[in-house]
Amino acid sequence: MIDLFFELVRLFWGMTLSDLGWNSVFEEAFGPFYKAGWVPARLTRDNKITYGALTGDGDEYEAVMCGKVYHEAETDAELPAVGDWVALEVGGEDAEHVIRARLPRQTCLSRKMAGKSTEEQVIAANVDVVVVVTDAGTDFSLRRMERYFTIIARSGAKAVVLVNKSDLYDKEDNEAAAEEIRALNPAADVHITCATKKRSLAVLRQYLTKGRTVTLIGSSGVGKSSVLNQLLGDEYQWVDEVNELTGKGRHTTTARELVILPRGGVLIDNPGIKEVQMWTNEVILREGFADIEALAQQCKFGDCKHGKDAGCAIRAALVEGKLDAGRMEGFLKLDEEIEKLRRSRKKRQMTVERRSKRELQARVRVYEKRRDPDHELEPRER
Repeated sequence: MIDLFFELVRLFWGMTLSDLGWNSVFEEAFGPFYKAGWVPARLTRDNKITYGALTGDGDEYEAVMCGKVYHEAETDAELPAVGDWVALEVGGEDAEHVIRARLPRQTCLSRKMAGKSTEEQVIAANVDVVVVVTDAGTDFSLRRMERYFTIIARSGAKAVVLVNKSDLYDKEDNEAAAEEIRALNPAADVHITCATKKRSLAVLRQYLTKGRTVTLIGSSGVGKSSVLNQLLGDEYQWVDEVNELTGKGRHTTTARELVILPRGGVLIDNPGIKEVQMWTNEVILREGFADIEALAQQCKFGDCKHGKDAGCAIRAALVEGKLDAGRMEGFLKLDEEIEKLRRSRKKRQMTVERRSKRELQARVRVYEKRRDPDHELEPRER
């Protein structure tokens, strides 16, 4: 289906690197690779073993990653991901198409991998606008929205929120949800939409201009696939009937995929996000909670723990109702998660360094034994 779609775009609308999001920064970074005969390509899919790689002439290749790219990546997050620009060696009739290098990212939307892992998981690379899709009903959560805004701020992309499925809720509920989100992040654009009535189309088209990349994120069943279907004008992502109890469709996207839209713009669709775990730092967190940071500056003592300390401005604001207790709790929880992540990463780094040191010492011992003609190596050392 996707191959046919790209072929139609290429034949009827034409396609250039600029349409895919190429710019002067990527052009400069790619300079050394032209001499090798490699071509710029943007990754549309990650199939675990292979990638979909789309070139400026509209051809999509099934490509593999070369060993150099794999071994030079210090973490999984540094491996190619959907949205990345790469240097592609186009193979012949019987040869593989190979990713030879990944270009530096201009933005990167990521989170901590779900579970106990301390690894970063890339959601989408080189994204200009991140659209969070939610609703005014069962999915609405300011605490979750704070988390979205935090990882979006770290990515460097613009934040946009769709309070979707407005036809399922009262007008007052939709407007109240939108206002609460605007108060949470005045820099974000917040829109009330209804995919079934195509209100999402007019809203999103202002962001989906030529060469601009937008990604949709949100919980399962909030209407992301319906929005994508309307943008494409076809049932690209199958959507099942809505559950009467939850108001959610039973099918959503199962894999990340980059799509070129016929009327301009690049869209990255994502599976529903169950956990928005933090992958950021204290600076970004505090920028997102500037109101709490401003109150902390008013505390009587610089090392105030915001508990029973005398002259605590934050505690006073909570008592007076000037600061929402839920927001303060959300801030403390996020701060605790970031600190826990930092400790876990430091512990992991120390473990890796100790392991590397032991391995180096073992290699030195083997080297010294090899230089001694009277010493015979153990089987495991050979």
